[in-house]
Amino acid sequence: MMDIDFDEYKLRCELRGHDDDVRGICVCADEHIATSSRDRTIRVWSLDSDNKRKYSPSKILLGHTSFVGPLAWISPNEEYPEGRLVSGSMDTSVFVWNLVNGEIVLSLKGHKMQVTGVALDNEDIVSSSVDQTLKRWRNGQLVESWEAHQSPIQAVLRLPSGELVSGSSDTTLKLWKGNTSLRTFAGHADTVRGLAVMPDLGFLSASHDGSIRLWALSGEVLLEMVGHTSIVYSVDAHASGLIVSGSEDRHAKIWKDGVCVQSLEHPGCVWDAKFLENGDIVTACSDGVARVWTVRDGMIADQMEIDAFDSQLSQYKLSRKKVGGMKLDELPGLDALTLPGTSDGQTKVVREGDNGVAYVWNMKDQRWDKIGEVVDGPDGVADRSHHGGVQYDFVFDVDIGDGEPIRKLPYNRSDNPYDAADKWLLKENLPLAYRQQIVEFILQNSGQKDFNFNPSFRDPFTGANAYVPGQSSHAAATTAKPLYKHIPKRGVLVFDVAQYDGILKKMTEFNNTLRADPVHTDKSLTEVEVSRVGAMVKILKDTSHYHATSFADMDISLILKVLQAWPPAMMFPATDLVRMLVLHPHGASLLIKHVEGNNDLLLDLIKKVTEDSALPANLLTTVRVLVNLFKNPSFHYWLQRHHSQILDAFSNCYSSPNKNLQLAYSTLLLNYAVLLIEKRDQEGQAQVLSAALQIAEEEAADVDSKFRSLVAIGSLMLEGLVKKIAIDFEVESIAKSAKASKEAKIVEVGADIDLVIRQP
Repeated sequence: MMDIDFDEYKLRCELRGHDDDVRGICVCADEHIATSSRDRTIRVWSLDSDNKRKYSPSKILLGHTSFVGPLAWISPNEEYPEGRLVSGSMDTSVFVWNLVNGEIVLSLKGHKMQVTGVALDNEDIVSSSVDQTLKRWRNGQLVESWEAHQSPIQAVLRLPSGELVSGSSDTTLKLWKGNTSLRTFAGHADTVRGLAVMPDLGFLSASHDGSIRLWALSGEVLLEMVGHTSIVYSVDAHASGLIVSGSEDRHAKIWKDGVCVQSLEHPGCVWDAKFLENGDIVTACSDGVARVWTVRDGMIADQMEIDAFDSQLSQYKLSRKKVGGMKLDELPGLDALTLPGTSDGQTKVVREGDNGVAYVWNMKDQRWDKIGEVVDGPDGVADRSHHGGVQYDFVFDVDIGDGEPIRKLPYNRSDNPYDAADKWLLKENLPLAYRQQIVEFILQNSGQKDFNFNPSFRDPFTGANAYVPGQSSHAAATTAKPLYKHIPKRGVLVFDVAQYDGILKKMTEFNNTLRADPVHTDKSLTEVEVSRVGAMVKILKDTSHYHATSFADMDISLILKVLQAWPPAMMFPATDLVRMLVLHPHGASLLIKHVEGNNDLLLDLIKKVTEDSALPANLLTTVRVLVNLFKNPSFHYWLQRHHSQILDAFSNCYSSPNKNLQLAYSTLLLNYAVLLIEKRDQEGQAQVLSAALQIAEEEAADVDSKFRSLVAIGSLMLEGLVKKIAIDFEVESIAKSAKASKEAKIVEVGADIDLVIRQP
């Protein structure tokens, strides 16, 4: 490798083709780069034969069912002359790809949650996961698995000396020889997200605490690099001694001897950054573009490409700039002040140049009086404002006029605006007569124009629900709790409507078919048994007398016979009958006897309907049975005990083209969220969260399915034990996407989740 002196990096070329965030980068020999994406694909780029400055797309690898993250390259051999690529995904799988034809040669299944890292250990593959395990794979088989941390594992690295290093949400790193922990490295204040080898010195770690650390194998911190203003997602090192890091703050920073020597600004979050052997840098950005940066004069992009990138960067920053929670480019111009206000104290924010300026309507003088400039509000973690050493959603500049200095007004969306206004006026020694104007100013400029007051709120100066000037104070000020529209979810949902006539008709039809078939005639029901099914339906139809009706043991045995003996294609009407049977108190009490022993009716049913060539009708009716079980507390222990097995069995339902199946599956997740929050089952909550996030990420998901999955996510974050895990899953981007939806309820629950994220 060449030894390079630092010089300023400039854009070399852009790799365009992904439809969503580029999440990972893998350097494959000298002439190839692989990139992974939230769009579920991996793209391979090859050096352009006609223009050595650029890379051209050569392959698209399709197979993952959710976003793809970590990548690793296996060097070529005789069987695979272009080598192989290892990928990990949110879909819990690890794939090994043949780079000659783009086909999957190995599918490694075993993780229960998102795969966060892959590393090569000689001939083995080692993978890390949010499920807290490291797994070792050899020749396509799982040969070793161990729980390496008590929190999600975010990265795994193999050192040249042969040891493994893991980084976790528990803020620590661990050094491993096989599955034996040799040392724990503590020092980071938040999740350890990225790892890299630092040649001849040790290894690097990147953290959500905004820092990068260089560690010796002895555990000593050799260097700490601080300069990013938000989460650091990735880090890499070059033989020259240079280090590059990628961050949520939209910059890839280049470090030399512990000092940041250059920041490469991007139009979005920088998920990953890697060095090429020649010292060039590849970055992966949330705008869906990977970029190559170089210090070599002959390889720098032409001026037109550089100007186009600079223009894109400027437009991005302008579109993202907010004043009081509103996009600057959407604010009206000064001409909006030619229209008179409608009430005294009405506020309006207009755009003046690159700033937002607030005005208040003076009814007496019939004019707009300038209040002052509104500073940028938050657009993400990096953009949140600080005042007095404390981080706020907004810090407004307020110009009182009359030669007075500019005042700073800090505010969080979760604050009560009256409380915030009163405290600020008292602190600034300003007249309380300004109170209503300040409240309206806060609501207008924090994007809360449609703020709905909590009926339980009492204005601290009037005792009423809203400010009434001139009346006396009746109560002390209290800080309002955040108001959520859809979370947390209380109670469970059920599917309690059935087409009984259709069920009977279909069962009779299938029974006649079996009776006419000499091979299966012994599996058919007798006339007496058919009539008994009709009697069961009659009882189930009469919901007003559920408290007084009952079934015979033979009724349950009859249903068992059908579920166990009938061919899979004929099972679904009987399964649908079980769905309604579990809602009947006596029916449920008889059924539970068949799930508590060694012969578990429901586990057998799940296994039968999810085997190869699973039929949508069977999947739908079985998932609905499971959903309805939550209604009866007698089944809660069984549901909790088998949650992992159940969720694994139906994990592919989220991407089904059948909207009814999607909805049933999302309802199952929502009910599980409610139950496992009550049981304080963190491991179970994490698995439900992971599954719900898959639906939330699914662009083609039905609106109602997506809504229920988002409610599950928000509830788990608010009242469960997995808020930190959700934040590590980049739930903020899911909330942001939800808030941009055209569906009102999706927007509302997205705002709920966003509010949970912002709560300490």
